[in-house]
Amino acid sequence: MSVEYYRKRLIDLRAQMTKEREAKKKDNAHYADLVKRASTPSSKASYRKSKIDHAASHDRRIESLKREIESAKANLARERERAKKK
Repeated sequence: MSVEYYRKRLIDLRAQMTKEREAKKKDNAHYADLVKRASTPSSKASYRKSKIDHAASHDRRIESLKREIESAKANLARERERAKKK
């Protein structure tokens, strides 16, 4: 792949991570509101569990994106070294 490809990939991954963080904040606010408005203890517990599960899902996705960013950085450095040798 080319240097330009990895640069674009880094930009795209960083944008995805920003969107994922915003989605996490939005979901947390949504579930907090559901917990606040719940009328029964069982529904509150259910909403709390859903909130935790969704937050964990977002965290996993964010960590995955971080790994992809590190990989893209390494590939970009490798590609730059290869370009210097030519």
